Amino acid sequence: MTAYAIAHIREITMGPDIVEYLERIDATLAPYGGRFLVHGADVRTLEGEWPGDIVIIAFPDRDRATRWYESDPYQAILPLRTENSDSVAILVDGVGDDHRATDILGRAGATGTPLPAEQI
Repeated sequence: MTAYAIAHIREITMGPDIVEYLERIDATLAPYGGRFLVHGADVRTLEGEWPGDIVIIAFPDRDRATRWYESDPYQAILPLRTENSDSVAILVDGVGDDHRATDILGRAGATGTPLPAEQI
């Protein structure tokens, strides 16, 4: 199942380190089948506040996404971003084509126990 690396870049200091990071990241993605889906696009906020930018990278599965993030080539450039930005990064699995919103209700069980936010 497709997995996604998602970064919320709240602030970034554009300079030589970020330029180097951008010049080198594509080569780190290729061996793991990673590709950008969203990167530097204009964000239209519909509800609440959304400071910054979002980056979404798709991988064929969670294993490859994890191996990319933990790889020596990516770890070598990671400080170029983390030391020059205020950001959060996550890995998350996608859902199948047949997924419906109500599919998550089965996780609550028959007791009607509320789901923790991380399971919604």
